[in-house]
Amino acid sequence: MYPPSAPVELPASYAKLDLPHIKISHVPESSPEPTPVLVLTLYRPQNNNAFTKHMQESITTFYTLVNSDDRVKVVVMTGYGKMFCAGADLDIGFGGGASRTGTSVAARPERAIDHRDGGGRASLAIHQCSKPTIAAMQGSAVGVGITMCLPATIRVAYAKAKIGFVFSRRGIIMEACSHYFLPKLIGLSRALHLTTTGSVYPAEHPLMRELFSEILPTPEATVARAMELADEIAKNTSTVSTKLMRDLMYRGPGSAEEAHLLDSKIIHGLFGSKDNTEGVKSFFEKRPPNFTGNIGDMPEHWPWWSQVDVGEVAKVGPKTSKL
Repeated sequence: MYPPSAPVELPASYAKLDLPHIKISHVPESSPEPTPVLVLTLYRPQNNNAFTKHMQESITTFYTLVNSDDRVKVVVMTGYGKMFCAGADLDIGFGGGASRTGTSVAARPERAIDHRDGGGRASLAIHQCSKPTIAAMQGSAVGVGITMCLPATIRVAYAKAKIGFVFSRRGIIMEACSHYFLPKLIGLSRALHLTTTGSVYPAEHPLMRELFSEILPTPEATVARAMELADEIAKNTSTVSTKLMRDLMYRGPGSAEEAHLLDSKIIHGLFGSKDNTEGVKSFFEKRPPNFTGNIGDMPEHWPWWSQVDVGEVAKVGPKTSKL
């Protein structure tokens, strides 16, 4: 999700988009046009916001638009009601796996090499987007409900929200790219403990505490704090700067010396850029900055890593004999 290969048609209003199983709000909600802060709410009121293919597709579509939309600076992701997300919808079951009743769902004619995890699709959309996401976890989250939040730039949580990496108790593995993110965020020891036991803990528990930058006393305070942070980021920071710093941390080289060479190239490419010029000018003029840089203003050496194609594998027909 870097500079799109084809022009993206941006919506006149995100709030009016048809995106099943999520709701998008402008801030304030009364605004008829997109605002610097948008709120993405996981919305399946009768199903504890359980994750579905429709939800994944809606999240991916939304982030594809936001990535190219200069009107938007920050996304706040939260859940509707008391639950953030109950994980995968077990009434539907896993792809080609067991449903809630324990019976096997008819497997689709799909090879393992062709399969693409839906949680991973959502996580990559968040991770690759040029705009930061703040996960406001106002309620409990298990399975993909928590793993898809790991790529968020900031996570704040209600202290009593129950969080669980429950995969070992469902006979599957951690997904949504979480074996990449989780050890980086909380350390390998805690990540192994949480995934091996599959236990559920409150967000304030010592094993979970490092996953969240702030723990709040109520669900309402959790969302309110996320909105404060989003407002601060939207008004005071450069999208180019924050995206580059996330990429440096997640996609950096393996030694201090290599890191020095890389960040030297990147910062040199930013000297005199429009956001750098505006940042210095606004400081001396003692006023809020008006950063206008976007994904098209990245320095010459970005991206510096080899990009991986995660598209579907081309289908190959059966081999025919040459005899």
